[in-house]
Amino acid sequence: MRMSQLFVRTLRDAPTDAEVPSHQLLVRAGYVRRAAPGIYTWLPLGLKVLGKVEQIVREEMDAIGAQEVRFPALLPREPYEATNRWTEYGPNLFRLQDRRGTDMLLGPTHEEMFTLLVKDLYGSYKDLPVTLYQIQTKYRDEARPRAGILRGREFVMKDSYSFDLSDEGLETSYRNHRDAYIRIFDRLGLEYVIVHADSGAMGGSASEEFLAVLPIGEDTFVRSPGGYAANVEAVTTVVPEAIAFDGLPDSHVEDTPATPTIETLVDHLNERFPREDRPWAAGDTLKNVLVMLRHPDGSTEPLAIGVPGDREVDTKRLETQVSPAEVEAFDEVAFKNHPGLVKGYIGPGSLGTESGTGIRYLLDPRVVPGTRWVTGANQPGKHVLDLVAGRDFTADGTIEAAEVRAGDPAPDGSGPLELARGMEMGHIFQLGRKFAEALGLQVQGEDGKLATVTMGSYGVGVSRAVAAVIESSHDELGIVWPKELAPYDVHVVLAGKDDVTVAGAEQVVADLETAGVEVLFDDRPKVSPGVKFKDAELLGMPTIVVVGRGYAEGLVEVKDRATGERRDVPVADLVAVLTTP
Repeated sequence: MRMSQLFVRTLRDAPTDAEVPSHQLLVRAGYVRRAAPGIYTWLPLGLKVLGKVEQIVREEMDAIGAQEVRFPALLPREPYEATNRWTEYGPNLFRLQDRRGTDMLLGPTHEEMFTLLVKDLYGSYKDLPVTLYQIQTKYRDEARPRAGILRGREFVMKDSYSFDLSDEGLETSYRNHRDAYIRIFDRLGLEYVIVHADSGAMGGSASEEFLAVLPIGEDTFVRSPGGYAANVEAVTTVVPEAIAFDGLPDSHVEDTPATPTIETLVDHLNERFPREDRPWAAGDTLKNVLVMLRHPDGSTEPLAIGVPGDREVDTKRLETQVSPAEVEAFDEVAFKNHPGLVKGYIGPGSLGTESGTGIRYLLDPRVVPGTRWVTGANQPGKHVLDLVAGRDFTADGTIEAAEVRAGDPAPDGSGPLELARGMEMGHIFQLGRKFAEALGLQVQGEDGKLATVTMGSYGVGVSRAVAAVIESSHDELGIVWPKELAPYDVHVVLAGKDDVTVAGAEQVVADLETAGVEVLFDDRPKVSPGVKFKDAELLGMPTIVVVGRGYAEGLVEVKDRATGERRDVPVADLVAVLTTP
């Protein structure tokens, strides 16, 4: 491919809306072009990279016996109605109607369609197991599309589904996919970690995420010295032992004026009610956080979460626990609608479904029976001290919504947790029979009776992988592609105008292509060598070959894009040098 003919336009400056390196470089280097917010056109160079990612995924899926299919993106409403996801997806679903007024959607994921396809064609245990997959464009109406192709409204994804007769068969299919994913992400050259994940609305008995370890990652995960790793939403709290009530002092309400925050309350306690053993700390207080849940059907519900005062409520953990409901702020209008609440001094006495407010109340698992707390008395300027959980108040249940902090104990006892950032690249679920039951997927078993099929669901972010690789492989000059993903193996730069050098560059390109090397040839006649060099660094092919002044002496310059190493190589040896492992 000649640069003089390639459909590309490089930019010196990043677009103003580009926040992360991959977004900046993909646009600057002419790999993608923005069509609308969260929607991008793939240009020739970008499409070649995307195709190479797809091929890696396809090869590893085929290697475990999966078979490729392709569903339409435009789908009927009825299957999603049957599983309730027409409602549960809420505003994230692109909905439309055809000319007859029939409801349709643009597919965000295809569990329903795969299930119905197998139901349509298979009916016996002899047909199973089977694994089907597709690499296809998906659509989700992201409220805040960002970071270029990392989080868009249209994206390419590999989704596959296993169908087995037994739970043991599902476990085998799950392990096969897990191993295939390890090979995929190894080949992509990503630093990644496999973490326990919450199954969320998908349900199922097991779930793991493959996270690329990136500082710009939108997911927080934890890991311990002993090998525990989990998405922060899936971390469970190590619950302390309950404490006997015997000998605990009675609770008592005290004046605590001008203490609407945990900080002001702790300062007041240490000044007016000093402890003999140690100073009061935020962890001695019980903070009650109010939110409003908006359910997919549009209805709303207030919810109160009680957490130790030294912890914040983690919105992502909370959203995972209450999904498919969405979390909204408990605003001034909500307080007006619940006049029984005293803002800044809310306590357990005013919460719970059996209280006067009727607000559902869930506690952090650390608030075990016998623990003593300072919390709001639900009276202006007053708090209650020595309020004992299980003796003086109860809740409607527990919830894993408090923030996870570095140093917290791992749930499996493998040591203190450390926090890191990652980008979700793959997610595997043991779905079980949720979708099969909803859509009636049964086959005749060996005993002649109908048996419900058990399923697994497995996704890889294909277009996202292109950006994730750049995030982990770039420098101040541009992209640094790994060899398996680069659009071309070698970028040949013509750095001279005389006939001998031009003819020499043409011969170098011909010799490399004859040897099976994919070449991008910068033959642009009216572009300076300096601009060509900058473009070569920006585009990021693994090897740059400069045919310039040295050619008269039988030499070309070879630069390794990843290491920056430059060396002069005899023209006669160039093919051997570039094709020898």
